[in-house]
Order: sequence, then structure tokens, then C-alpha cells
Amino acid sequence: MTTITSPTKTIDPFAPELPASAWRFLNHLNPLAKIAAVLPAIVLLVFVRDMTTPLCFIALSYALILAGTRITPRIAALLFLAVPLGVLVIGFGFSIWVDAASVDDTAPFLQIGGWTLSTGALQIGYASALRIAAILALALIAGLTMTGPDLVRAGIQQLRVPYRIGYTALAAYRFVPRFGYELSVIRAAHRVRGHHRGRGPFAAIARGWGYIVPLLASAIRHAERVALAMDARAFGAHPTRTERHLVPFRVRDTVFIALFIAASAVIFALTFPWK
Repeated sequence: MTTITSPTKTIDPFAPELPASAWRFLNHLNPLAKIAAVLPAIVLLVFVRDMTTPLCFIALSYALILAGTRITPRIAALLFLAVPLGVLVIGFGFSIWVDAASVDDTAPFLQIGGWTLSTGALQIGYASALRIAAILALALIAGLTMTGPDLVRAGIQQLRVPYRIGYTALAAYRFVPRFGYELSVIRAAHRVRGHHRGRGPFAAIARGWGYIVPLLASAIRHAERVALAMDARAFGAHPTRTERHLVPFRVRDTVFIALFIAASAVIFALTFPWK
């Protein structure tokens, strides 16, 4: 029997299905390939002090994200509102803390009484903020287009991470949405019974304290069921296991790594102030 995988789904079988018009190549690359492609640039950006190099990497990252994955309103707000606003605020904050003696030979930009903010301080502050934004943008190439289970399965299949460790992490990852559901049930039950009524910070703390015991009991019961199920299936009894969901490393993954590293090398060669 042949299993046909829809081209609009990510590798993770539990990920939400994308509409047919939203197919993009980044969603179908191996998670390790995306991490391996951006990691060298992220490491080298730590040592960059100019503004041009991080700007080029931000532009490259945005171009890949826009062309390679589906842009939702939430992602668009992150890319075009949150990141620029963060650069403006963080860059100005860094500029204020720059040692004035190191930039006293530059022109003043803002002067309030005896305090002066120079253009040199602004340049240093915004270079640091742009460097942080570039690292974040590079991380989003992988972060927006893969899921936790994809990364765990890729680590087990390609990096030979012991499956006992990998699938324990995967089980813990699956606990998170379940705990959210359990918490919503507990909150609804408390509201129906009229527990911890009132407003204000102390009432919120009292309500939160009342959620701890039932949530902890639910977590223990769920962990016990998972442990019994894994023991019944002889999990960990053999050195290897057969994978149901494969995360293959294809030729296109190697091509993506090579092209991205080549583009990164070109950017560093053209923009990095070598002198």
C-alpha cells in the first residue's frame, strides 16, 4: 500500500494543512538543512560592527520568508511592525549607553542641557540593534517553517540522536497543548462552581493558586498513561526503531545549504569593513 503525501502539508503529520495555493519550498526542506544554512551567518554576525552587513542579511531573510512560506497576518505583523519598531527602540536605547568619550569627535544629533547624543553614538547603537534584528530574521527562516516534532525526528534520523531521548522530548512537546486544554477545563469548572470570585491582582493570584493542584494531578495521570503505553510497546528495549514518519534529507536540502552559504559569503565579502 502506497501512502500519498499531500504537497501542501509540512513534514509533520500533525501540523495544520495549508491551502493548495500556499505551497512554499521552505516548508518542505529538512529542518536541519535550514539550521545548517543560517548558522554560519548567525555566528559571523556576532563579530560585525557595521550597519550594511546586517541590513543585507535582513533583506535576504525577508526575501526568503516572503517567497518560501505562507505569510499570515501574524507573521506580517511580526516582520513589518514588531521588528522595525524593536530596532528603533533598542537602537536608541543602545545609543544612550554608548560612552560619550569614544564618540566625542562626531557631530551632535540631540542636545538636552549638558547631555549630548552624537551621531557616532546613534551609529553604534543602531548597528547593534540591526545586528540583533538580522540574527532574529535568520532564525525566523527556520523557526517559521518547521515544527518541534520535525526537528526531533530529523535529529533522530540524520544526527543519530538516541530515540529514547528524542521521543521523550517529543512527548514533552505534545504535553504543552494538552496542558493548555486541561487548564481551560479547570478554569471553566471553577467558574461554574463560583470559586475565587473577585477582581484585582490578589484575586488573580488566588485563582491561579487554585489551578495548580488539579493541573498537577492531571499531568501526573497523563504521564502515567504515557509511561504505561510506552512500556507496553517495549519502547527503549531495542537499540533502533522503525520510523513511521520520515524526515528525509534530499538533494534540494544540500543545494539550499550551498546556495545560502554562498550568498552569505558574497554579502560578507562585499559589505564587511575589512580595513
